[in-house]
Amino acid sequence: MWEQIVLGFMGLCAGGVVAGAAVAFLIGLGVIPRYAGITHTADKISLYEDFTMLGAVAGNLFYVFRLHLPLGIWGLGAYGLFSGIFLGGWILALAEMAKIFPVVVRRIRLKHGIPLAVAMIALGKTAGSLWFFYRGWGL
Repeated sequence: MWEQIVLGFMGLCAGGVVAGAAVAFLIGLGVIPRYAGITHTADKISLYEDFTMLGAVAGNLFYVFRLHLPLGIWGLGAYGLFSGIFLGGWILALAEMAKIFPVVVRRIRLKHGIPLAVAMIALGKTAGSLWFFYRGWGL
């Protein structure tokens, strides 16, 4: 029993370090202020930082202790939808911070249809994610 408690504590600490480093990376890179600027909610930067850290800690707890929320298939669908929107927003903010879009557009000489290209990337990501989970590879 003590072995399980110690291993659980060690896993929680190790996960906390990794989650903290990921959140510190996002904050230090300036993604959170940029995300707040994009959404015109700059007065809520502290709230963004707090909830990002809270999400990392909660995700760590759910993963280490294998906690389950009995929300059914609709709860899982809502969680997946909102998690995808949240993650997509962070990825786009990070990509914008790293100036990826101008480089890619210039390299492939894309003059027209940039919104369509972004929409196709999002649809491709969605289709790939759905196929991944339909096949059961994520379990």
